[in-house]
Amino acid sequence: MNDKNNIKIVLWVGNEPNQKALANKLAKKFNVVGIVIETRKAKRKITLKKIVNSAVEKIFLSSINKAWWGLHEYYNKNYKDYPNVKRLEVENINSSEAYDFTTQQSPDLIVVSGTRLIKDKMLSVQSKYGILNLHTGLSPYIKGGPNCTNWCIATNQFHLVGNTIMWIDEGIDSGNIVTTEQTDIDWKKSLLDIHIDVMEHAHELYIKAIEFIRKGGVSNVPQSKIAEGKTYYTKEWVLKNKIDLVRNLKMVKKQGLKNLDNIKVKTIKI
Repeated sequence: MNDKNNIKIVLWVGNEPNQKALANKLAKKFNVVGIVIETRKAKRKITLKKIVNSAVEKIFLSSINKAWWGLHEYYNKNYKDYPNVKRLEVENINSSEAYDFTTQQSPDLIVVSGTRLIKDKMLSVQSKYGILNLHTGLSPYIKGGPNCTNWCIATNQFHLVGNTIMWIDEGIDSGNIVTTEQTDIDWKKSLLDIHIDVMEHAHELYIKAIEFIRKGGVSNVPQSKIAEGKTYYTKEWVLKNKIDLVRNLKMVKKQGLKNLDNIKVKTIKI
């Protein structure tokens, strides 16, 4: 095997079932030499408002939680464990342990998914190609969290459901783009199946981007040259947005999507 086919990859991932699935898919296709798994400690402040909102959601908006936990169940069922490579588990991806572990593997490429923001020390890790990040949203149009697919539905921006592979920087989903694609969605499906389709597409796009880079492809497009976008924040994802999501999805199932052909969306193809 030549060097391009034997590209050495280190993963920096969150400890969720979809990231476990991604790790297995990449290890099957590429030479994954190490995985740093970030397992965050839960820090939730319980308030009366949160209790009331949670009760409302369980009664009237159960499809949202079912989609989240159903996605976990789907990947847990199909991917029992991480691939059998060197692993390090940390509470914070920006720890010195994560830095030391990564540098010891001498990676050609670092692949990120589902961690907190990567800070300066980790951004300074040397690798032949750089550090890639997966954003399960269509940059630069829609960025942030907690889930861009949900934001698209809640804000009637169905045409912006998609995925982005970008070179990471210190911002929130703001790095130069390798490739973007809209996800082909059957809107008559359940919210759970929509989320599975988006995540499966995200993994496929990641593999496609890494294969492109491995073969010598170059793509490094500043988001500012594409369009302006909006960054959504988890703290903004409140009860009203969740109600809008459920209502809009019911509406599109009944009436279908109209006039989407008139909306211009620029994507970066490789």
